[in-house]
Amino acid sequence: MRADFIASQFAVPGRLLTMRPFGAGNINHTYLGVFRDGMDEQRIIIQEIRREVFPQPERIMHNLRELNTHFYQQLSEVGQSHWRFPEIIKTKTGEDYILEPGGNLWRALTFVEGAHTFEVVQSLEHAHEAGSVLGEFHTLVDNLSTSKMQITLPGFHHTSAYLKKFQDVLNSTTAEETSKTSLATRKAIEFIQRRAHSLDTLEKANVRGELKTSITHGDPKLGNVMIDILTGKGVCLIDLDTVQPGLTPHDFGDAARSICNPAGEESTDVELIDFDCELFQAFYRGYSASATETNLNSIKPFLWSGIHTMTLELGLRFLIDHLEGDVYFKVQQPGQNLHRAWVQFKLTEKIEQKKTEICRLIDET
Repeated sequence: MRADFIASQFAVPGRLLTMRPFGAGNINHTYLGVFRDGMDEQRIIIQEIRREVFPQPERIMHNLRELNTHFYQQLSEVGQSHWRFPEIIKTKTGEDYILEPGGNLWRALTFVEGAHTFEVVQSLEHAHEAGSVLGEFHTLVDNLSTSKMQITLPGFHHTSAYLKKFQDVLNSTTAEETSKTSLATRKAIEFIQRRAHSLDTLEKANVRGELKTSITHGDPKLGNVMIDILTGKGVCLIDLDTVQPGLTPHDFGDAARSICNPAGEESTDVELIDFDCELFQAFYRGYSASATETNLNSIKPFLWSGIHTMTLELGLRFLIDHLEGDVYFKVQQPGQNLHRAWVQFKLTEKIEQKKTEICRLIDET
Protein backbone atom coordinates (compact mmCIF):
# COMPACT_ATOMS: atom_id res chain seq x y z
CA MET A 1 0.00 0.00 0.00
CA ARG A 2 1.14 3.55 -0.66
CA ALA A 3 2.08 5.51 2.46
CA ASP A 4 -0.09 8.50 1.50
CA PHE A 5 -3.14 6.26 1.11
CA ILE A 6 -2.37 4.62 4.47
CA ALA A 7 -2.06 8.03 6.14
CA SER A 8 -5.56 8.97 4.99
CA GLN A 9 -6.96 6.04 6.98
CA PHE A 10 -5.92 7.51 10.34
CA ALA A 11 -7.93 9.97 12.42
CA VAL A 12 -5.89 13.09 11.70
CA PRO A 13 -7.83 16.31 11.10
CA GLY A 14 -7.40 18.14 7.81
CA ARG A 15 -5.89 17.07 4.50
CA LEU A 16 -2.55 15.51 3.72
CA LEU A 17 -0.08 18.03 2.28
CA THR A 18 3.11 16.00 1.94
CA MET A 19 4.48 12.54 2.62
CA ARG A 20 8.18 11.72 2.43
CA PRO A 21 10.63 9.07 3.69
CA PHE A 22 12.00 9.93 7.10
CA GLY A 23 14.86 8.86 9.34
CA ALA A 24 17.85 6.60 8.89
CA GLY A 25 16.47 3.28 10.18
CA ASN A 26 17.79 0.02 8.74
CA ILE A 27 14.64 -2.07 9.33
CA ASN A 28 11.21 -0.44 8.99
CA HIS A 29 9.95 1.93 6.31
CA THR A 30 9.23 5.29 7.95
CA TYR A 31 7.51 8.36 6.52
CA LEU A 32 6.73 11.85 7.75
CA GLY A 33 3.25 13.13 6.87
CA VAL A 34 2.10 16.74 7.16
CA PHE A 35 -1.63 17.52 7.51
CA ARG A 36 -3.25 20.94 7.33
CA ASP A 37 -6.54 21.78 9.04
CA GLY A 38 -7.40 25.41 8.37
CA MET A 39 -4.39 27.37 9.63
CA ASP A 40 -3.08 24.51 11.76
CA GLU A 41 -0.53 21.92 10.65
CA GLN A 42 0.20 18.56 12.27
CA ARG A 43 3.10 16.24 11.54
CA ILE A 44 2.76 12.50 12.08
CA ILE A 45 4.95 9.44 11.63
CA ILE A 46 3.72 6.60 9.40
CA GLN A 47 5.57 3.30 9.67
CA GLU A 48 5.39 -0.06 7.97
CA ILE A 49 6.40 -2.90 10.30
CA ARG A 50 7.82 -5.76 8.23
CA ARG A 51 6.47 -9.17 9.21
CA GLU A 52 9.60 -10.92 7.94
CA VAL A 53 11.49 -9.08 10.68
CA PHE A 54 8.77 -8.96 13.35
CA PRO A 55 6.77 -12.20 12.95
CA GLN A 56 3.94 -10.89 15.19
CA PRO A 57 3.87 -7.09 14.73
CA GLU A 58 0.66 -6.87 16.74
CA ARG A 59 2.80 -7.50 19.82
CA ILE A 60 4.68 -4.28 19.15
CA MET A 61 1.43 -2.34 19.37
CA HIS A 62 0.42 -4.18 22.55
CA ASN A 63 3.70 -3.17 24.17
CA LEU A 64 3.41 0.40 22.94
CA ARG A 65 -0.05 0.70 24.55
CA GLU A 66 1.34 -0.66 27.81
CA LEU A 67 4.26 1.78 27.68
CA ASN A 68 2.03 4.78 26.95
CA THR A 69 -0.20 3.95 29.92
CA HIS A 70 2.75 3.26 32.23
CA PHE A 71 4.69 6.37 31.22
CA TYR A 72 1.69 8.63 31.78
CA GLN A 73 1.20 7.15 35.25
CA GLN A 74 4.87 7.40 36.21
CA LEU A 75 5.35 10.92 34.91
CA SER A 76 2.20 12.20 36.59
CA GLU A 77 3.47 10.85 39.91
CA VAL A 78 6.96 12.35 39.69
CA GLY A 79 5.92 15.53 37.86
CA GLN A 80 8.52 15.36 35.07
CA SER A 81 7.21 17.48 32.22
CA HIS A 82 10.25 17.38 29.91
CA TRP A 83 9.87 13.71 28.96
CA ARG A 84 7.98 13.24 25.70
CA PHE A 85 7.29 10.12 23.68
CA PRO A 86 5.39 9.10 20.53
CA GLU A 87 1.74 8.17 21.05
CA ILE A 88 -0.51 5.92 18.98
CA ILE A 89 -2.90 7.63 16.54
CA LYS A 90 -5.97 5.52 15.97
CA THR A 91 -7.54 4.80 12.60
CA LYS A 92 -10.85 6.40 11.62
CA THR A 93 -12.53 3.16 12.69
CA GLY A 94 -10.90 3.21 16.13
CA GLU A 95 -8.12 0.66 15.59
CA ASP A 96 -4.49 1.03 16.62
CA TYR A 97 -3.11 -0.11 13.27
CA ILE A 98 -3.84 -1.34 9.75
CA LEU A 99 -2.94 -4.80 8.51
CA GLU A 100 -2.35 -5.02 4.77
CA PRO A 101 -3.16 -8.22 2.80
CA GLY A 102 0.50 -9.24 2.73
CA GLY A 103 0.63 -9.22 6.51
CA ASN A 104 2.71 -6.10 7.17
CA LEU A 105 1.42 -3.70 9.80
CA TRP A 106 1.04 0.07 9.32
CA ARG A 107 0.76 2.46 12.22
CA ALA A 108 0.64 6.19 12.85
CA LEU A 109 2.39 7.92 15.74
CA THR A 110 2.50 11.48 16.97
CA PHE A 111 5.61 13.41 15.95
CA VAL A 112 7.80 14.57 18.84
CA GLU A 113 7.88 18.28 18.09
CA GLY A 114 10.77 20.55 18.96
CA ALA A 115 13.34 17.77 19.12
CA HIS A 116 15.63 15.92 16.74
CA THR A 117 18.13 13.06 16.62
CA PHE A 118 21.78 12.76 15.58
CA GLU A 119 23.61 9.83 14.01
CA VAL A 120 26.99 11.04 15.35
CA VAL A 121 27.69 12.46 18.80
CA GLN A 122 28.02 16.25 18.78
CA SER A 123 29.71 17.04 22.10
CA LEU A 124 30.38 15.86 25.65
CA GLU A 125 27.08 17.47 26.67
CA HIS A 126 25.29 15.48 23.98
CA ALA A 127 26.83 12.24 25.29
CA HIS A 128 25.79 13.18 28.83
CA GLU A 129 22.19 13.81 27.74
CA ALA A 130 22.05 10.51 25.86
CA GLY A 131 23.15 8.72 29.02
CA SER A 132 20.63 10.64 31.09
CA VAL A 133 17.78 9.68 28.74
CA LEU A 134 18.67 5.99 28.88
CA GLY A 135 18.99 6.07 32.67
CA GLU A 136 15.64 7.80 32.94
CA PHE A 137 14.03 5.26 30.61
CA HIS A 138 15.29 2.41 32.80
CA THR A 139 14.00 4.21 35.88
CA LEU A 140 10.57 4.74 34.33
CA VAL A 141 10.17 1.05 33.42
CA ASP A 142 11.74 -0.26 36.64
CA ASN A 143 8.37 -1.15 38.16
CA LEU A 144 6.74 -2.27 34.90
CA SER A 145 6.24 -6.02 35.22
CA THR A 146 7.91 -8.13 32.53
CA SER A 147 4.71 -10.20 32.44
CA LYS A 148 2.86 -7.25 30.88
CA MET A 149 5.24 -6.98 27.94
CA GLN A 150 5.33 -9.43 25.07
CA ILE A 151 8.34 -10.65 23.09
CA THR A 152 8.30 -8.69 19.84
CA LEU A 153 11.52 -10.05 18.38
CA PRO A 154 12.27 -13.62 19.51
CA GLY A 155 15.96 -14.29 20.04
CA PHE A 156 16.89 -10.59 20.04
CA HIS A 157 20.24 -10.09 21.83
CA HIS A 158 20.51 -13.83 22.52
CA THR A 159 24.12 -13.79 21.41
CA SER A 160 24.55 -17.54 21.67
CA ALA A 161 21.69 -17.95 19.17
CA TYR A 162 23.35 -15.49 16.76
CA LEU A 163 26.56 -17.47 17.06
CA LYS A 164 24.74 -20.72 16.26
CA LYS A 165 23.11 -19.10 13.25
CA PHE A 166 26.53 -17.88 12.16
CA GLN A 167 27.90 -21.41 12.28
CA ASP A 168 24.91 -22.68 10.26
CA VAL A 169 25.23 -19.89 7.68
CA LEU A 170 28.93 -20.66 7.17
CA ASN A 171 27.93 -24.03 5.73
CA SER A 172 25.61 -22.50 3.12
CA THR A 173 26.53 -22.28 -0.56
CA THR A 174 26.07 -18.49 -0.58
CA ALA A 175 28.47 -18.02 2.34
CA GLU A 176 31.07 -20.33 0.85
CA GLU A 177 31.05 -18.46 -2.47
CA THR A 178 31.20 -15.06 -0.73
CA SER A 179 34.13 -16.00 1.51
CA LYS A 180 36.10 -17.53 -1.37
CA THR A 181 36.02 -14.30 -3.34
CA SER A 182 36.50 -11.83 -0.47
CA LEU A 183 39.54 -11.57 1.81
CA ALA A 184 37.66 -9.04 4.00
CA THR A 185 34.89 -11.59 4.52
CA ARG A 186 37.33 -14.35 5.49
CA LYS A 187 39.07 -12.04 7.96
CA ALA A 188 35.69 -11.04 9.45
CA ILE A 189 34.78 -14.70 9.93
CA GLU A 190 38.09 -15.32 11.70
CA PHE A 191 37.55 -12.24 13.88
CA ILE A 192 34.30 -13.71 15.23
CA GLN A 193 35.69 -17.21 15.63
CA ARG A 194 38.53 -15.94 17.85
CA ARG A 195 36.05 -14.21 20.17
CA ALA A 196 33.14 -16.66 20.12
CA HIS A 197 33.88 -17.77 23.70
CA SER A 198 33.03 -14.32 25.11
CA LEU A 199 29.69 -13.78 23.38
CA ASP A 200 27.47 -15.41 26.03
CA THR A 201 28.98 -13.78 29.15
CA LEU A 202 25.81 -11.89 30.07
CA GLU A 203 23.51 -14.81 29.28
CA LYS A 204 25.48 -17.04 31.63
CA ALA A 205 25.29 -14.38 34.36
CA ASN A 206 21.51 -14.30 33.90
CA VAL A 207 21.29 -18.07 34.20
CA ARG A 208 23.38 -17.96 37.40
CA GLY A 209 21.00 -15.36 38.84
CA GLU A 210 23.62 -12.60 38.90
CA LEU A 211 21.64 -10.51 36.37
CA LYS A 212 17.89 -10.17 36.44
CA THR A 213 15.59 -9.93 33.45
CA SER A 214 13.88 -6.54 33.19
CA ILE A 215 12.25 -4.28 30.61
CA THR A 216 14.78 -2.96 28.09
CA HIS A 217 14.60 -0.66 25.09
CA GLY A 218 16.54 -3.07 22.89
CA ASP A 219 17.98 -0.48 20.49
CA PRO A 220 19.02 2.66 22.43
CA LYS A 221 21.62 3.78 19.90
CA LEU A 222 22.39 7.48 19.58
CA GLY A 223 20.08 7.86 16.57
CA ASN A 224 17.10 6.96 18.79
CA VAL A 225 17.79 9.65 21.42
CA MET A 226 15.70 12.80 20.89
CA ILE A 227 17.29 16.09 21.92
CA ASP A 228 15.34 19.31 22.50
CA ILE A 229 16.28 21.81 19.78
CA LEU A 230 16.24 24.84 22.10
CA THR A 231 17.65 23.49 25.36
CA GLY A 232 19.88 20.65 24.17
CA LYS A 233 18.30 18.38 26.80
CA GLY A 234 17.30 14.79 26.09
CA VAL A 235 13.53 14.30 25.99
CA CYS A 236 12.92 10.65 25.09
CA LEU A 237 13.93 7.46 23.33
CA ILE A 238 12.11 6.60 20.11
CA ASP A 239 11.89 3.40 18.02
CA LEU A 240 10.17 1.39 20.74
CA ASP A 241 9.54 -1.73 18.62
CA THR A 242 12.13 -3.81 20.48
CA VAL A 243 11.03 -2.87 24.00
CA GLN A 244 10.66 -6.24 25.70
CA PRO A 245 12.09 -8.26 28.61
CA GLY A 246 15.89 -8.39 28.40
CA LEU A 247 19.16 -7.58 30.18
CA THR A 248 19.93 -3.97 31.10
CA PRO A 249 23.70 -4.24 30.33
CA HIS A 250 22.70 -5.00 26.73
CA ASP A 251 20.96 -1.62 26.58
CA PHE A 252 23.85 0.14 28.28
CA GLY A 253 26.42 -1.45 26.01
CA ASP A 254 24.47 -0.75 22.83
CA ALA A 255 24.13 2.92 23.75
CA ALA A 256 27.80 3.26 24.76
CA ARG A 257 29.21 1.65 21.61
CA SER A 258 27.06 3.99 19.50
CA ILE A 259 27.74 7.20 21.43
CA CYS A 260 31.46 6.75 22.07
CA ASN A 261 32.44 6.17 18.44
CA PRO A 262 32.82 9.75 17.10
CA ALA A 263 33.21 8.49 13.51
CA GLY A 264 29.68 7.06 13.51
CA GLU A 265 28.29 3.67 12.50
CA GLU A 266 28.36 4.38 8.76
CA SER A 267 31.91 5.77 8.67
CA THR A 268 33.51 5.16 5.29
CA ASP A 269 36.99 4.85 6.82
CA VAL A 270 37.31 2.13 9.46
CA GLU A 271 40.71 3.53 10.49
CA LEU A 272 38.87 6.50 12.03
CA ILE A 273 36.94 4.24 14.39
CA ASP A 274 37.71 4.72 18.08
CA PHE A 275 36.13 4.34 21.50
CA ASP A 276 36.41 7.78 23.07
CA CYS A 277 36.76 7.42 26.86
CA GLU A 278 36.05 11.10 27.45
CA LEU A 279 32.70 10.68 25.72
CA PHE A 280 32.13 7.50 27.72
CA GLN A 281 32.75 9.31 30.99
CA ALA A 282 30.18 11.97 30.05
CA PHE A 283 27.68 9.31 28.94
CA TYR A 284 28.16 7.27 32.11
CA ARG A 285 27.81 10.28 34.37
CA GLY A 286 24.51 11.12 32.71
CA TYR A 287 23.31 7.54 33.00
CA SER A 288 24.32 7.10 36.65
CA ALA A 289 22.62 10.38 37.60
CA SER A 290 19.27 9.19 36.18
CA ALA A 291 19.32 5.45 36.91
CA THR A 292 18.25 4.13 40.30
CA GLU A 293 21.13 3.38 42.63
CA THR A 294 19.92 -0.18 43.27
CA ASN A 295 19.78 -1.06 39.58
CA LEU A 296 23.09 0.63 38.84
CA ASN A 297 24.89 -1.30 41.58
CA SER A 298 23.42 -4.59 40.35
CA ILE A 299 24.63 -4.14 36.76
CA LYS A 300 27.93 -2.35 37.41
CA PRO A 301 30.10 -5.52 37.32
CA PHE A 302 28.72 -6.31 33.84
CA LEU A 303 28.91 -2.94 32.10
CA TRP A 304 32.21 -3.48 30.27
CA SER A 305 30.97 -6.89 29.12
CA GLY A 306 27.77 -5.20 27.94
CA ILE A 307 29.74 -2.76 25.78
CA HIS A 308 32.03 -5.47 24.40
CA THR A 309 29.25 -8.00 23.79
CA MET A 310 26.88 -5.59 22.05
CA THR A 311 29.58 -4.21 19.75
CA LEU A 312 30.71 -7.70 18.78
CA GLU A 313 27.12 -8.91 18.44
CA LEU A 314 26.09 -6.11 16.09
CA GLY A 315 29.12 -6.77 13.92
CA LEU A 316 28.19 -10.46 13.88
CA ARG A 317 24.61 -9.64 12.84
CA PHE A 318 25.86 -7.46 9.97
CA LEU A 319 28.25 -10.24 8.91
CA ILE A 320 25.50 -12.88 8.98
CA ASP A 321 23.29 -10.68 6.81
CA HIS A 322 26.16 -10.14 4.38
CA LEU A 323 26.72 -13.89 4.14
CA GLU A 324 23.00 -14.50 3.60
CA GLY A 325 22.70 -11.92 0.84
CA ASP A 326 21.45 -8.80 2.70
CA VAL A 327 18.00 -10.04 3.70
CA TYR A 328 17.59 -8.20 7.03
CA PHE A 329 19.33 -4.80 7.08
CA LYS A 330 18.59 -2.38 4.25
CA VAL A 331 21.59 -1.62 2.00
CA GLN A 332 22.30 0.97 -0.67
CA GLN A 333 25.18 -0.88 -2.33
CA PRO A 334 26.75 -4.37 -2.37
CA GLY A 335 29.09 -5.07 0.52
CA GLN A 336 27.58 -2.43 2.80
CA ASN A 337 26.75 -4.92 5.55
CA LEU A 338 30.30 -6.30 5.44
CA HIS A 339 31.62 -2.76 5.85
CA ARG A 340 29.19 -2.16 8.72
CA ALA A 341 30.48 -5.35 10.35
CA TRP A 342 34.08 -4.12 10.11
CA VAL A 343 33.14 -0.78 11.69
CA GLN A 344 31.92 -2.72 14.73
CA PHE A 345 34.89 -5.08 14.73
CA LYS A 346 37.36 -2.18 14.69
CA LEU A 347 35.39 -0.64 17.55
CA THR A 348 35.55 -3.99 19.39
CA GLU A 349 39.34 -3.92 19.14
CA LYS A 350 39.44 -0.40 20.62
CA ILE A 351 37.14 -1.46 23.48
CA GLU A 352 39.43 -4.41 24.22
CA GLN A 353 42.52 -2.19 24.16
CA LYS A 354 40.91 0.33 26.54
CA LYS A 355 39.31 -2.15 28.94
CA THR A 356 41.35 -1.01 31.94
CA GLU A 357 40.49 2.66 31.46
CA ILE A 358 36.79 1.96 30.79
CA CYS A 359 36.52 -0.16 33.94
CA ARG A 360 38.32 2.52 35.96
CA LEU A 361 35.81 5.14 34.84
CA ILE A 362 32.94 2.84 35.78
CA ASP A 363 34.39 2.21 39.24
CA GLU A 364 35.22 5.86 39.94
CA THR A 365 31.89 7.41 38.92
